Amino acid sequence: MKDLVKRLPLNLLPLLIGVVAFFIVVGPRALNPQNIAWLGNGDPATHYLGWVFFRQSPWSFPVGLNPSYGLELGNGIIFSDSNPLLALLFKPFSALLPMPFQYFGLWFLACFVLQAWFAWKLLGLVSSHVGVRAVGTALFVFAPPMIMRMPFHLSLGGHFLVLASLYLGLHPNLRRRRLAWGALLAAAALIHAYFLAMVAVIWIADLTAGYFRKKLTLQSAAIELIGLFSLVSFCCWQAGYFSVGSGAVSDGFGLYAMNLLSLVDPGNWSGQWSYVLKDMPGVQGYGDGEGFLYLGLGLITLGICALMGLLQGQTGFARRLGQHPLLLVALVGLCLFSISNHVALGSLEWTYPLPQWVISIANIFRASGRMFWPVYYAIIFAIIFLVIRANSPRTAVSLLSLALLIQVLDTHAGWIGVRKQLMVEPASKWVSPMVDPFWNSAATHYRSIRWIVPQNLSPKWMSVADFAGAHGLATNAVYLGRMDTANWIKSEQETAREMASGKYAADSLYLLDERALIQAVRNIDTRTDLFARIDGFTVLAPGWKQCSTCLQQASQINPLDLVPSVEPGQKTLFNYGGKGGALLANGWSEPELWGTWSKSPDAEVMFRVPAPVHSLRLEATAFLPPGHARQRVLININGVPAVNTRLEQADGNIIDVALTAEMQQRVSSEGVLIVQLQFADAVSPKQFGMGPDVRPLALGLKALTVN
Repeated sequence: MKDLVKRLPLNLLPLLIGVVAFFIVVGPRALNPQNIAWLGNGDPATHYLGWVFFRQSPWSFPVGLNPSYGLELGNGIIFSDSNPLLALLFKPFSALLPMPFQYFGLWFLACFVLQAWFAWKLLGLVSSHVGVRAVGTALFVFAPPMIMRMPFHLSLGGHFLVLASLYLGLHPNLRRRRLAWGALLAAAALIHAYFLAMVAVIWIADLTAGYFRKKLTLQSAAIELIGLFSLVSFCCWQAGYFSVGSGAVSDGFGLYAMNLLSLVDPGNWSGQWSYVLKDMPGVQGYGDGEGFLYLGLGLITLGICALMGLLQGQTGFARRLGQHPLLLVALVGLCLFSISNHVALGSLEWTYPLPQWVISIANIFRASGRMFWPVYYAIIFAIIFLVIRANSPRTAVSLLSLALLIQVLDTHAGWIGVRKQLMVEPASKWVSPMVDPFWNSAATHYRSIRWIVPQNLSPKWMSVADFAGAHGLATNAVYLGRMDTANWIKSEQETAREMASGKYAADSLYLLDERALIQAVRNIDTRTDLFARIDGFTVLAPGWKQCSTCLQQASQINPLDLVPSVEPGQKTLFNYGGKGGALLANGWSEPELWGTWSKSPDAEVMFRVPAPVHSLRLEATAFLPPGHARQRVLININGVPAVNTRLEQADGNIIDVALTAEMQQRVSSEGVLIVQLQFADAVSPKQFGMGPDVRPLALGLKALTVN
């Protein structure tokens, strides 16, 4: 007991360092659990909103399912990045917690404190000098990659998990290793999948090393492997990892990689992290922000001192390195994965091919640049080790202190921006565009609010989800790290059937985007359903006009009035950002840089015309993979057959459509011109071994001209 009391001030020192660093970088405002002003954009918004819906939902099994946030898109709390560990910790007390309530400020404080604690423990493996450990701990706490993440990817501030894994992996006489590794792996699984992967790699290396060093028998190693694998699997299951099926795999491996100059490049998309060093051209391009790994000028300076000490010899560095060959192999493997097969040195790039199955597996962790974090902290540890071994304690403390001063002052260029974002004026609610009295009335009448066409990161998703969460409604207007692809497709198909029939779920309020509007306008039952523009939203409220307690809107509109108009002689483009996207009804993919692919055997283009139309000209490409020589295209105008043609060249196709008197009469009576296309030869790229794309492609629409 006396030893514990005697060591208490020493053990409090790293905690104090973490707390001081937190208030320097983050500031106190994020600690207010009712302050959500700093969470009101991008990724932090979905982190917070995921928790809002999770706390309101009844308990489920697995416990991490969050069905109200996404509806049919189906997800677990892990995929809104809402820190399942804390979400599960606070959910039992939801009834006692205020509204709003956020725990992310407390999480940041824990990140700084635990970063300092495990840095202190790690340095304790190579030095017992209090000054060395204290200053070295502060250097670990002011690591730019950790601080940079905090305003954007809240859970990824937990770099202490990486330090903890290095500490366990380097500890020469680890006691109760199963408990220690089990707790760390479970925590990582319940915080973020990337941390789980990093920690698991180091654990496997340590487990294997323990067996080869005869510290573990084959039986005990197997028991640990099976036991902890089962524990991690259970944690992942409960957090909702397996709730999205095939949607857990995305793409982008190689795009979000580490540049070989990342350690010395202070620039990224969030700003400059040095007053002295300048951004290196080409290092932090699109996607490379995931590979932001700047050491900081202080650590770079200290690294030069460490290199000089290494060259002088007698540091024992090579011997220490040789004691952990499997850990070294694990770190090299993580380094290679972080670089990916898209190797970049500044603006110079080189790509080598990998089998498709390897790419598919790697895409699970597509932001490969993050995987360098264990190597990053191992480098910092090695630098401090060399400075300690090459110098007297007094000199080492002086060098470390100078490096810390340089580190804090120079990286101020970056972390001051973080502080500004986290110290915005406190607020307990976000500014919402949904101010019309209609919304509050609708919230009492419907159980859910749906954005159609269903999609991830839909326009105005944050405002819609915030409104839904505040009123206890479920919604599919969400932003998720992964979505269940199969359920997404089913939801799209069900929505298409609703729009084609005009029959919508009676318990749902619908908000229509441009694509949904153009598909739905012809079948809206304005006798029973409200169709209106309210606060910038196109609203479809099923059964609203038959509701005696609902606030009746005077600003109802004719659905066809919202169909875009095309002027004679006007050439409309269907590429990304072009005006043609608003004319695309059913059967089309999302616009790309060149145009838009059809994605079903039938597709429609719809628009209004202010004057009689005599002809149309379509400019298109055709999907003609090797062995597929033609695409047959049948075109009707408002149900009247117009053109039957074949496309036998991939690009440069022109289709002229003359409108007969009958067609013109149909257009005039219906109020819109509908170009109906049928494709008899639509095929998917997957059928021809051209990747996983299963869309039945036929025609790629580039432009339309009305004459």
